[in-house]
Amino acid sequence: MANWFDSARFGMFICWGHCSQRGLELSWPLVGWDRLPYNVPVAEYHSTAATFDPVHFDPRDWARRAKRAGMQYAVFTAKHHDGFAMFHTRTTDYSIERTPFRRDIVREYVEAFRAEGLHVGLYFSLIDWHHPDYPAFTEADKPYKWGVWQRPAPEQWERFVAVMFAQVRELLTNYGQIDLLWFDGGWERTAEDWKSSDLERMIRELQPNIVINDRLPGCVGYATPEQSVPARPIPGTWETCLTMNESWGYNPRDRFYKSARFLINTLQEAASKGGNLLLNVSPMADGAIPAEQIERLETISDWMARNGESIAGALPGFESWQFYGPSTRRRAAAVGASERVYLHLTTRPYETVSVREVKVKQVKAVRALGSGNELRFWPRIAAGEMFLNPDPTGTLVIETPESALDPIATVIAIDFKS
Repeated sequence: MANWFDSARFGMFICWGHCSQRGLELSWPLVGWDRLPYNVPVAEYHSTAATFDPVHFDPRDWARRAKRAGMQYAVFTAKHHDGFAMFHTRTTDYSIERTPFRRDIVREYVEAFRAEGLHVGLYFSLIDWHHPDYPAFTEADKPYKWGVWQRPAPEQWERFVAVMFAQVRELLTNYGQIDLLWFDGGWERTAEDWKSSDLERMIRELQPNIVINDRLPGCVGYATPEQSVPARPIPGTWETCLTMNESWGYNPRDRFYKSARFLINTLQEAASKGGNLLLNVSPMADGAIPAEQIERLETISDWMARNGESIAGALPGFESWQFYGPSTRRRAAAVGASERVYLHLTTRPYETVSVREVKVKQVKAVRALGSGNELRFWPRIAAGEMFLNPDPTGTLVIETPESALDPIATVIAIDFKS
């Protein structure tokens, strides 16, 4: 059954924790593995929890920026691999409640985004490198090696699983409706270890309409490719998560920022393949979003104000052999057409663009979506087809004058009669 997530197309990922005070990637530096090499002693990494006080935390500002950018949902890191809970919990003292800030960040996030009409998601790591029964990661465990993980005693594991279930239950009962649960960290244990079936059953009893990703081992969920759009469309519902630079958490040493145009082009491509883009922001220690990320969000917002109808709620458009670029479509009864198809020009066109194998006599109008300019178009069809077929198929040629081009990425809307 279709749900809101199937065609949401655009969301905000918010990866944040007390390690932002040091400008560190989330969790990985404590195990000696970071995108920009930075090995931090375990105790030193965890110590900044005691001083976390994000005085400029304003989730309403985050939510308004997401709304302006045309995002339909958000996902916030309730708990990352380091085990620090950004919510009030009875299961551990390693939480935001025990910091100078004290306020329940998850609650304020949920309320702010819900107030803007956005769907609310929570990220939850199954891994917990702080909890003694997981067991906690230590200096003696370095370097982190794939497949070489500490194994707790059976009684330890039972205690940890009880804590994990309790935390998920808190998140799904204390904050009203949660629309999406974004699991991560399942690779260190099996589905049987995690008791995935029991966990999923509990989740769906607490939140029957929730959407879950595919990172809870043994459970079916929507696909989550990372940092790129798949070369070919993925069957079913999917979402790619993407950072603006190369880091998920706030990392001022990471200057490898993608341009706003690249981010918009990625959104166009994801939408054209029937997927969603979850674009990451990484707040600083005080809770403010970095200036470089604000700048990109503003450019995206401006572009979406002109072209957003071609993204949110849109379905894949033409086949790749019909048009050399992304395309989307939607019903457009409000403008007197049966269907509107959007051509996403990720590069500057020359004099014209063409679409193959379309019902050329069914084309009612063509315009540049951003400017509203009507564009000249004409069919190219075989002479016999023109005279003998009342509804011929051919190539649609569209004129693209300089005045029609968007400064970031042009979108052309084609209205069809049927």
